[in-house]
Amino acid sequence: MLLLVGGLLFVQGYLKLHKVFKGGAGHAVALQAHVNPTLLKGEGDGRVNILLLGNGGPGHDGSDLTDTIMVESIDPVNNTATLLSVPRDLWVKMPNDYVGSMQKINAAYEAGKYAYLGHDDASNKNTKAVEAGFKAADSVVSEVLGIPINYNVVVNFSAFRQAINTVGGVNINVPAELYDPTMAWENHWNPVLAKPGEQVMSGTQALLYVRSRETSSDFARSQRQRAVLLALKDKILSAGTLSNPLKISELMSAFGDNMVTDISLSDATRMYDIMKSLDNAKIRSVDLVTGQHKLVTTANLNGISIDEPVAGMGNYSAIHDFVRGQLPDGYIVKEHARIGVYDGAVDPAAAQAEAATLKTYGYNIAKVGSVDNQTFSQTVVVDLTGGRDKYTQHYLENRFNTRAVSQLPAGTDLDTQGLDFIIVLGSDRNQSL
Repeated sequence: MLLLVGGLLFVQGYLKLHKVFKGGAGHAVALQAHVNPTLLKGEGDGRVNILLLGNGGPGHDGSDLTDTIMVESIDPVNNTATLLSVPRDLWVKMPNDYVGSMQKINAAYEAGKYAYLGHDDASNKNTKAVEAGFKAADSVVSEVLGIPINYNVVVNFSAFRQAINTVGGVNINVPAELYDPTMAWENHWNPVLAKPGEQVMSGTQALLYVRSRETSSDFARSQRQRAVLLALKDKILSAGTLSNPLKISELMSAFGDNMVTDISLSDATRMYDIMKSLDNAKIRSVDLVTGQHKLVTTANLNGISIDEPVAGMGNYSAIHDFVRGQLPDGYIVKEHARIGVYDGAVDPAAAQAEAATLKTYGYNIAKVGSVDNQTFSQTVVVDLTGGRDKYTQHYLENRFNTRAVSQLPAGTDLDTQGLDFIIVLGSDRNQSL
């Protein structure tokens, strides 16, 4: 009887997993155990980027507005991960005109989904409409952050609350009292949503904690959202939830139509294998507004409170540089090849500029200089590792549109001591900069 019941629970949980993890997004190359370098298009392909969206769902005002926007970026090569929050009020160009050509970024998913349907519909019954919503959100987030999005997840209030209740609540260390009278009516008319200190939050408490922003800020709310997500991850793994068919069944029932994703079950399993070995010390939590990297600021647009890049509306170059530095390609990080960058076209500033750009991608720049008494018309990449650092070689060949050679051209006198790669910039590169 035990075997029979256990088998039935396993089948039930397995079927419900398949119902939620339907796939459709293709397959991120970096999830493979041994990746052929030729499959990597460029720096960044060595990571897996999942766009996590949270909305109210049916029965709530603005039910498909994604007031939680976060990228979970996994480095499967070095077994690390980063959570990156995107301000929901960022004023951006929409993928279509369904809600206007310019709107807050939290409307991108809704715009794509409703434009496909031709009308508003908060349900997720139409798979093609959901995919259109994902595509729209991906395009806007990619433009802002400068990274590709591999997979998508949308979770509404109900799924969030029920998932936390299923695992028995989450452990949260609240740094300071969260007081919000605008949400008191949802908290038994108590304006204190959370007292300071360590505590176990139920699904309802956690939902209030991550939704509140009237007495703090949207930026502070993003920090709380990342903290709760990490706490939920810890609780699921420590409770052995995903090894328990009954718990799987309960979680998938909680999600049901309240969560949609284009991740396949096989890819989700691979991600789980990576994430279960990570403690929170290996999961970084970053945003675009904290500390010295204040890249987004609040503004007023015709009476509407919005966020915009500090560099100016639509100028995402500084954000791209910052994000690349926070999410370096896993293969570049692992090989950590020492690179020398030299100008070979009588423009010393070009080598400095190129080196600065390469650093934002995570390359280890060891030397910067110029070639004396020689001019290069074409950029040269020299691999001094004998093919050892194959991923770095592949990325550099793609970047400079050339094939790496094993030694410097005749007559070129450079100090190669301690270097793994040498890049000599030709006039072709200077003209393209």
